[in-house]
Amino acid sequence: MEVALPIPNPPQCRPLSANFAACSVSALAFSPAITRKSSPARARTWLIRASLAVEQLTESKAAVIRIGTRGSPLALAQAYETRDKLIKSNPQLAETGAIQIVVIKTTGDKILTQPLADIGGKGLFTKEIDEALINSDIDMAVHSMKDVPTYLPQNTMIPCNLPREDVRDAFICLTTASLAELPAGSTVGTASLRRKSQLLNRYPSLQVSVFTWRISSQEFEYDIMSSHCASFGCVGTGEFSSSRGYIGIACRSDDEKMATYLAALNHEDTRLAVACERAFLEKLDGSCRTPIAGYACRDEDGNCLFRGLVASPDGIQVLETSRRGPYAFDDMVKMGKDAGEELLSRASPNFFDR
Repeated sequence: MEVALPIPNPPQCRPLSANFAACSVSALAFSPAITRKSSPARARTWLIRASLAVEQLTESKAAVIRIGTRGSPLALAQAYETRDKLIKSNPQLAETGAIQIVVIKTTGDKILTQPLADIGGKGLFTKEIDEALINSDIDMAVHSMKDVPTYLPQNTMIPCNLPREDVRDAFICLTTASLAELPAGSTVGTASLRRKSQLLNRYPSLQVSVFTWRISSQEFEYDIMSSHCASFGCVGTGEFSSSRGYIGIACRSDDEKMATYLAALNHEDTRLAVACERAFLEKLDGSCRTPIAGYACRDEDGNCLFRGLVASPDGIQVLETSRRGPYAFDDMVKMGKDAGEELLSRASPNFFDR
């Protein structure tokens, strides 16, 4: 089975007269050969004039905003969604070349043969993009918040979260409609240790294999798969993760112009939910090797309901907790930290080593 996501408005190099900078095309590649009738002096004059023209064109059409992103289909879809929202809130940005999408290859994109948990470290999908932001090679960085470490690089901030997508896990199978219908011994493939532990806890008769996977055109060796709903837009299993389904947009801390652009895009309910869940993760020092889930949302009264979970990798033990309180930044951060401290106190010293 192949899975591929359609990408709206894929990036294309514009004609020569449009924008050299956006396509990173060298002007010298378009210099015509000197004919026998052209004197060397005349040829040099032509090249100088052409170079000046190209520089003026590039300067006049320089991007107002350069958006940094990974090159995966999902990441590009998120970057183009950000671009479209920027144009909608700032019509002047609709001019050709005003917004440039800059694709940056990250460590996580380069290593395709190992599960992320085996690579170790944090920021596998964000480090190179953050460096480009700090170095002023880009003006904004679009991230999936699940990939963002609980600490941010110096001189950067994430003042904007777009409205949350579906956070549930998805069950994909060619033969049955639910996990409960799978025969004992069935093998389920997933790219997440957290999904593996929750599956084994609820369905201990299954075999769960963790594999390396990116959302792109790729063949799978599994008839059954568990993934993330927002990646496919399909019905989920009801399980939840932390900071999943969230798009975060970063800029430099001292860049007031970009911060103003992003303020118009920010979805405050989502930003507060992200802050609560990340406070929980930070307290637990969560990484790709720790099965942790946290989910914050509004309850029927408009207050915050937070649910937190940690699980042993083998799924034998799962610890859960919940909190309710005002849907406000300080209260929600406190709830996340408090829930993390509780689960830390309940977990044994070797809880995550099983």
